[in-house]
Amino acid sequence: MEQWKVVVTDYIENDLDWEVQQFAGMPDVTFEHYQLKQSPKPELIEKIKDADIVVVNMAAFDAEVIGSLDKCRLLIRHGIGYDNVDVPACTAKLVRFAYQPDYCATEVAEQAVALIMCCARKLFASLDVLKDASANQIWNFAPMGEVHRLFGQTLGIIGCGRIGGRVVRIMKAMGMKIMVCDPYIDERQKGALGMNDVYDLETVLKEADIISLHTPLNDETRYMIDAPQLQMMKDSAILINTARGGLINTAALAQALGEGWIAGAGIDVYEKEPPPPDMPLFNAPNATLSAHIGWMSVEAGWDIRTKIMDDIKACMAGQPPRNTVNKEIDGLLGGKVYRDA
Repeated sequence: MEQWKVVVTDYIENDLDWEVQQFAGMPDVTFEHYQLKQSPKPELIEKIKDADIVVVNMAAFDAEVIGSLDKCRLLIRHGIGYDNVDVPACTAKLVRFAYQPDYCATEVAEQAVALIMCCARKLFASLDVLKDASANQIWNFAPMGEVHRLFGQTLGIIGCGRIGGRVVRIMKAMGMKIMVCDPYIDERQKGALGMNDVYDLETVLKEADIISLHTPLNDETRYMIDAPQLQMMKDSAILINTARGGLINTAALAQALGEGWIAGAGIDVYEKEPPPPDMPLFNAPNATLSAHIGWMSVEAGWDIRTKIMDDIKACMAGQPPRNTVNKEIDGLLGGKVYRDA
């Protein structure tokens, strides 16, 4: 019987008791789990170097770490984005790299919509108005400034995949006009969303009342929203980010909010996570901030755990995972699904 070693480098669940129980019924599997996200690189390498399958959440897998995977056939990212993994290094090492792009698409779309509503209706500002009215026994809505109805406004969607598409459907139903910027959108998705036109980034930035980001973070998209882009936007515009913090230059966004280049922002993701105590957005009253909870729901939590377990079992049976990132590996393995251990 072939023996397998499965290692989880770091995780966001309260515990992995369910996974321990699953593997307890597999006598051919050794299962180890750690919290190595902030650990020194040598410690991370020591724990994974002889693993057959590795599951990573946010630990950094650069070329050196991946180069240490002497036996690994499958690396699985616990999540949608994978900017913490050097994908070309996986391919060079003949390690198949999988991810879970569909486990929380509904939740992230709902988070984006929640931030849109919160910013547009100025819910946080209204709490201060309520407290002041309670203390003085008179309503004074002047501190809230202008509030506009969403119906009839234009929503710009930057990146229209699984999540962006869901946001489009929800906000179209609320009467918003939609502008999409996505050079990679296919005709099937355009047809499903009833779209005829796709716009360039500059046009969306200049014309949209609310802009929501839904792209992966890579060399093409890093700081896609910086000072020049923020200055293109309307001074009444709202920027929403539930994708990746590195899509926006945080310092530039703080300046834009402080100097009135734009009216507000709803942010769920940050360049460094957790963000440092001196992050300037904490001092911006027109920034609505949430704690990277777009992925969060009981349903999504179990969905990703079962899907990762299914990928592990598929690997052990010689079958491919549900979603391979480095598909080019198929042409390098000579007809095999995984490299030899």
